[in-house]
Amino acid sequence: MYSKIIGTGSYLPEKVYTNHDLEKIVDTSDEWIRARTGITQRHIADESQVASDLALHASKNAMEAAGVGSKDIDLIIVATTTPDMVFPSTACILQQKLGVDNCPAFDVQAVCSGFVYALATADMFVTSGKCRNAIVVGAEIYSKIIDWNDRSTCVLFGDGAGAVVLSQSEQPGILSSHLHANGNYSNVLSVPGNIGGGKVQGTPYISMEGNTVFKFAVKVLEEVVHEAVAENDLQTTDIDWLIPHQANIRIIKSTAKKLGIPMDKVVVAVDKHGNTSAASIPLALDMAVRDGRIHSDQLVLLEGVGGGFTWGAVLLRW
Repeated sequence: MYSKIIGTGSYLPEKVYTNHDLEKIVDTSDEWIRARTGITQRHIADESQVASDLALHASKNAMEAAGVGSKDIDLIIVATTTPDMVFPSTACILQQKLGVDNCPAFDVQAVCSGFVYALATADMFVTSGKCRNAIVVGAEIYSKIIDWNDRSTCVLFGDGAGAVVLSQSEQPGILSSHLHANGNYSNVLSVPGNIGGGKVQGTPYISMEGNTVFKFAVKVLEEVVHEAVAENDLQTTDIDWLIPHQANIRIIKSTAKKLGIPMDKVVVAVDKHGNTSAASIPLALDMAVRDGRIHSDQLVLLEGVGGGFTWGAVLLRW
């Protein structure tokens, strides 16, 4: 038994902040942001929206593309760093909103690698026969954990959600998955606040050592791609599409260059979306599927790195 993605979907909030909008908030410029990140705009959720709202729209779009209904879903995994609440899980809240009855539903917290982790987990459920159709979602509202006075972070992040339906298949879809983590770097990229005694203790905003993140990301993303292709007796030149976590265009370009993959084989959405953490890979995947770039029998490699540090890759045949 194999697992295969049979439908993709995404959702971006209506509100858009351009770089020029941010110029009015902090001491920055469109030129500075573009040169260092490649970002021109990002979508920002309404104050009334929570992660499950974004996930709901993306999931419905994926289910429609897959031709499945709520009665067909028997597993829900949501990758998110910005859950609706402390508990229950955003996946359980999404389950209720989708009208899906009595199936496992849980969140995965691996920050920007979250979707890769969630997809790898769903693959194990599907290929073992534990479920037939899984909804796998990356959904984030980073605007709620951004210090809008900190120009080093507020220009980077955006909100959104992407989803896939992963189903049993007689033909190989997911070929392999590769997950890693190194907690020795847990203080390099984090939101170190927590709740105690009814109050926020520490800072509830993103803290990041940008240079350390950049160097580590390029190193491990290159390594995990080589790991994935080697396990499948392939070369990096065999990859039809590389879909990296959309953090920064310089990280994306540096990784592609080290791998010898031309940029015309790399799906880039960071310019329009910003860094949407666990949502970035499924958002970029859905975009490339719907515009016709990704089609049957192509090799697609998803890769991500995030706070923890966590990183990983999933190689699949479309």
